[in-house]
Amino acid sequence: MDKYGITSSNTAQIFNIYPRKGSISVGADADLVLWDPNATRIISAKTHHQNVDFNVFEGMQVQGLARSTLSQGKLVWHDGDLRAIRGAGRYIPRPCFSPVFNAVLKQNARNAPMPVARI
Repeated sequence: MDKYGITSSNTAQIFNIYPRKGSISVGADADLVLWDPNATRIISAKTHHQNVDFNVFEGMQVQGLARSTLSQGKLVWHDGDLRAIRGAGRYIPRPCFSPVFNAVLKQNARNAPMPVARI
């Protein structure tokens, strides 16, 4: 895994949906975001696709923008043009207790405080 996919992969593993999500591989869902690391813009509630009239980051300039988003292999966003189709999403089952959860339990058990026998 290269440094560019690590956030998606780690998150998908934590939520127990890896490798269907968070992986660029055969059989995965083909959900990708293409970033332009040099682009900048000012955050504003007026330009968001949300049903709110405020943004806590209003007026902040950010660098790095999503230029295109693919969901299930279909282009759903491109340079400000939302192309998503209502109802195209689907439920992704998430089994409880992912391998990451079990690994954390084992690590916590190994690092738990141990009593010291006193004479």
